[in-house]
Amino acid sequence: MRKKVAIQGIKGSYHHGVAQAYFGDQIDVDECMSFQELVHSLEKKKSTDAVMAIENSIAGSIIPNYAYIDEHNLTICGEYFQPIHHCLMALEGQEISDIKEVYSHPMALLQCKDFFRDQPHIKLVEDSDTADVAKRIQEQGLKGVAAVAGETAASIYQLNVLAKEIQTIKSNCTRFFILTTRQDSGVDSKEINKASLKFLTDHKRGSLATVLNVMSDCGLNLTKIQSLPVINMPWKYSFFVDVTFGAYEDYQKAVSLLKIMALEFKILGEYKNQNG
Repeated sequence: MRKKVAIQGIKGSYHHGVAQAYFGDQIDVDECMSFQELVHSLEKKKSTDAVMAIENSIAGSIIPNYAYIDEHNLTICGEYFQPIHHCLMALEGQEISDIKEVYSHPMALLQCKDFFRDQPHIKLVEDSDTADVAKRIQEQGLKGVAAVAGETAASIYQLNVLAKEIQTIKSNCTRFFILTTRQDSGVDSKEINKASLKFLTDHKRGSLATVLNVMSDCGLNLTKIQSLPVINMPWKYSFFVDVTFGAYEDYQKAVSLLKIMALEFKILGEYKNQNG
């Protein structure tokens, strides 16, 4: 049976490219125009797996996605680091001087802010998806309008690339989570060397430092920490962390201790580090 993967956006988007790179070309995709729709696709079993962007090397974390993963009890079963190469594209015959508006996903526009600072005649407009804008320009024959998307989108939707590599930092990269509703990630414990965890500490001096010291003492390497406010509990925060480890037994020891120490503790996923 062909695997069906939920993606944010349509064919030609970066999410689509990651889905093909991770699962192979022989997949079906459920095109979702928002991350909320992507989550619902998993919950309603329209898809078995999903690809969700979680952070970018320029723009930082996509904070609401941490809440989606936690609140809907999704399991992180893998990760993928995708180099991002943004292009400016429009209908054939258009030049940059002809462009009055550029539409794209807000994260894409943010990653290209230096390029557009030198194009003051262009108005930037946030949209739901990079590739969907490219498709709309072609279908509606929109002149004076351009999209920021990957070169694959330009090829699929037959647009002319006006400029390549317009992202501010050329080594731009986005980290994606591979998600499922299954409780078991499906990864052999012998291959697991990374985990994503959530915990809530006491609102006391040194509480967070104590938890981090336990991780360090157990041989875990903290590679990411992200705080989110706890709803209806002013000035209280949940912490989402990624840790890597050499021995699964060291990780299990840390988990046992953290379950005792933290006010709330949750494993979001155990998977293989992709060394991004």
